[in-house]
Amino acid sequence: MARMTCKCGEILSNVLVRNNVQLRVYTDKEWDDIIQLDSLDPLAIPFPKYDVWRCEKCERIYVCDWEYGKVIKTFIIEED
Repeated sequence: MARMTCKCGEILSNVLVRNNVQLRVYTDKEWDDIIQLDSLDPLAIPFPKYDVWRCEKCERIYVCDWEYGKVIKTFIIEED
């Protein structure tokens, strides 16, 4: 379980098991490795390498590497 403050001031947390903050995002290679597994047991599916969080208030996207305990990329919506 983790918690952080978005740049807009909103508190982001994955404490609730069902939440709208934490996204499960796999690279194409990660997904290909998963579907090649001998077992199709859903419990055998590994977590993605990076954690992706979305702020519901400002819609910023944070790509986190919790192994190193930090945000490695931040993306913000641009208006056209």
